[in-house]
Amino acid sequence: MKLRKVTAASATVLALALTATACGGDDKDSGSSDGGGKKITIGIKFDQPGLGQKTPDGYEGFDVDVATYVAKKLGYSEDQIEWKESKSADRETMLQRGDVDFIAATYSITPERQEKVDFAGPYLLAHQDVLIRADDDKIKSPEDLNDAKLCSVTGSTSAQNVKKKLAPKAQLQNYPTYSACLNGLQTGAIDALTTDDSILAGYAAQDQFKGKFKLGGFKMTNENYGIGVKKGSDLKAKINDALEAMVSDGAWDEAVTDNFGPANYKNEPAPKIGDVKS
Repeated sequence: MKLRKVTAASATVLALALTATACGGDDKDSGSSDGGGKKITIGIKFDQPGLGQKTPDGYEGFDVDVATYVAKKLGYSEDQIEWKESKSADRETMLQRGDVDFIAATYSITPERQEKVDFAGPYLLAHQDVLIRADDDKIKSPEDLNDAKLCSVTGSTSAQNVKKKLAPKAQLQNYPTYSACLNGLQTGAIDALTTDDSILAGYAAQDQFKGKFKLGGFKMTNENYGIGVKKGSDLKAKINDALEAMVSDGAWDEAVTDNFGPANYKNEPAPKIGDVKS
């Protein structure tokens, strides 16, 4: 079973369905807790290869696979899904306003966020890690990042965490995007890129980068990815049931292989619902 791509044809069907709904008055049923409504609106990232990415052919990535599976268990077909971009800074607001029914967008479960929204899951345990060149045999531990040029995206705290806690002599390099960091890593302008290992694996799995990079495997933090829902929503329990089904029928493992396999990502086993690692 392959879930990862929502095609342009599906988007066309959705557009026609929405048009018919608008003409028909108030029979819209977005986010119905028992499924089967006209559509369901799901927030994902649009710019993270391997996780949530908008392409000319539709949407693909691990988060897209998970969200599509969950939507089907809730009673919605692929052509009833409306995808919305959920940037990190906007996620809580989008849920609170009802802009989306749920969000699957590398959304780490934290106590601060749980005060504002509820989470189903977790559905993936990621870790902060580093990406290095495939032929680099010097960086074997976080301490080896001392005096290395360490890249992260402007505004991210990942590189600062490494410098404060593990490698105080690391030379921080802030680039505007992960793609820019990857180009610097490829040319030797930087020595390592740091963020969540799942994000790193997604970038490294792109065709143009296959075989050029490797993950350090350092597991410097725990990042428990959950599916965000509005506070008090009855979707939480239903989504948890869907996530358990995805693991039990093998679709979860297949989605990991499809999206992260080319990067040799050594993922953690599927986490148990409610088991948030500190």
